[in-house]
Amino acid sequence: MKAPLSSQDHPPTCCLLPGGTANAENNRQMFSRIAHRYDLLNRVMTFGRDAAWRQAAAALAAPKGCRLALDMATGTGELAFLLAGRAEQVVAVDSCPQMLSIARAKARIRPRASRFQFLLADGLRLPFAANTFDCVATAFALRNVADLGLALAEMHRVVRPGGRVVCLELTRSPFRPLAALHALYLARLIPALGRWLTSQAEAYRFLSISLSQFPDARQLAEAMRNRGFRRVGHRLYRLWPIALHVAVK
Repeated sequence: MKAPLSSQDHPPTCCLLPGGTANAENNRQMFSRIAHRYDLLNRVMTFGRDAAWRQAAAALAAPKGCRLALDMATGTGELAFLLAGRAEQVVAVDSCPQMLSIARAKARIRPRASRFQFLLADGLRLPFAANTFDCVATAFALRNVADLGLALAEMHRVVRPGGRVVCLELTRSPFRPLAALHALYLARLIPALGRWLTSQAEAYRFLSISLSQFPDARQLAEAMRNRGFRRVGHRLYRLWPIALHVAVK
């Protein structure tokens, strides 16, 4: 099955960081440099918990299965592969060619390889018609968009009425001592791990910076409601700075 592209299909502009196209290009290059060790760093810095969080996101996005799912900003495809266990077809988009190259290589050796389609596309201008997908999911991507409201609006536009949108993302704990511990971990330990495993400490300093500029879990839920979503809910992962949001169009 081919992805149902709209008549206004266009190449990505890679709008990711706040601050416009120049910063967006810097961000795309940053992800290009760490793509080859992206999965390893995720496992190490979450002590292997990131796989379970993505599994929970996939289960929420398609609790009873669906025909067509979208993974927005797929990275190396880990969430897309979990969605494939619940959807007949998965379309995965990202603005970083190096990330997509890794995702495609991983997909070729998967038992459900024919279920995947990986596309180079901008999350702020998704090349799909309205009401296309039964569910839309994204993991650790919303912090990187230049316009959060526009990204949410695009997700709302392409999901069908009654379909679910799920967002897995870093957040700030409402408990100050825990929030301070998380901030220290992200600002000091994560860049050290990044330097050791990828020689790209600066890329992992961005985690702390991007989180400080991003809405907390309650604010993100309100932003989703403001973009037309209903039945918006979220859960926090206790000791972890992680939130999982689910909403219905």
